[in-house]
Amino acid sequence: MRVAPKVEIDRMTYRYWLERDKREFVAFADVSLDVADGEFVCICGPSGCGKTTLLNIVAGLLTYEEGSLRVNGVTVNGPGISRSMVFQHASLLPWRTVAGNVRYGMEMQRRFDRSTMDARTEQFVNLVGLGGFEGRYPAELSGGMQQRVNLARALATDPEVLLMDEPFAALDAQTREFMQAELLKIWTRAGKTVIFITHQIDEAVFLADRVVVMGTRPGRLKGEFAIPFARPRALSIKRDPEFLRLSDEIWSLIEEEAGRINVVSAS
Repeated sequence: MRVAPKVEIDRMTYRYWLERDKREFVAFADVSLDVADGEFVCICGPSGCGKTTLLNIVAGLLTYEEGSLRVNGVTVNGPGISRSMVFQHASLLPWRTVAGNVRYGMEMQRRFDRSTMDARTEQFVNLVGLGGFEGRYPAELSGGMQQRVNLARALATDPEVLLMDEPFAALDAQTREFMQAELLKIWTRAGKTVIFITHQIDEAVFLADRVVVMGTRPGRLKGEFAIPFARPRALSIKRDPEFLRLSDEIWSLIEEEAGRINVVSAS
């Protein structure tokens, strides 16, 4: 018996009107993607292929008219407690402490009582390794620590699906590598379904169960790569010949798609 996927995107196309150019723009077309319960899927592709637009639709931040979107078999037409978003920038409230920021999402949902919020705040602050920093303000934290707060805030609302839009892009290279390893530890403990957007191919291969590549505008799914490496994974796996071969294969597909963008732009 087939187990229904956690997230089902079926033949979705997203269009919007460019007022300046007086024409319709197709961000992506005919996209179908299933994500299993507990799966970690990374989506890669050249800039402008519609990755973030697709993620925003899954989050309920953008509406769609063509295709369908379901979470747990239920049609999604807007924001909901089943999904939570981690953006590229932490976007923390500067007047709130670490604990206050982690509580914020729960307060907005109004489905947890005070004692539950206290317990979940402590739980997820500790889960992301920020125990002892509960009373600090965002300005007192490094970029990596701020993203940990961002992640804890998202997890504390107990979403079924965690959506992550290049959450480590603004970090320096060393911190980014460290956060990748930490994210896998947190994901293993939290047991969430994750859809993760990234431009960095080795990040995708390191994190994911499956890497999906989107093509040029209008974005379409051009390829899927099952990642064969067992978990848990150490950062040293990035030096493994098979890791490098797989990364090169994904890069070749993205490079081919990026070349098409340049050809279209020049014509």
